[in-house]
Amino acid sequence: MAAPKAKGKKKEIKITTGVLHVHTTSNNTLINLVDVEGNKVSGGGTGKVGYKGSKKSTPYAAEVLTKQLLKDAQANGLKEIGVVFRGTGMARDGVFKAINEIGVIDIAYIREDTAIQFGGCKGERPKRN
Repeated sequence: MAAPKAKGKKKEIKITTGVLHVHTTSNNTLINLVDVEGNKVSGGGTGKVGYKGSKKSTPYAAEVLTKQLLKDAQANGLKEIGVVFRGTGMARDGVFKAINEIGVIDIAYIREDTAIQFGGCKGERPKRN
């Protein structure tokens, strides 16, 4: 049996401009920080900061997660972000509150990317007898 590979130290990625993708649902909030090319720098869900169950969908949990991700990215040189929202959860307020409390990072743009709901395919007609 081969020896397990030693995990190396994760290399630090230096970025100055990034995009914060926020996906909110009724049960959870997922936040990803990507660079301009679309490569993921950091991210995760609100379970990453210790919330379980119905507390994961709260604005406060999103605020705590956003603060943690942005502080890590700020240490790597992040100066400006764009924010892309997707979904209909409550966490939008928490994300903005966290960005404003950090204060050093500028917001370049805010974009809404929620899919538009439609009626779906036409149903099968009932049989006539």
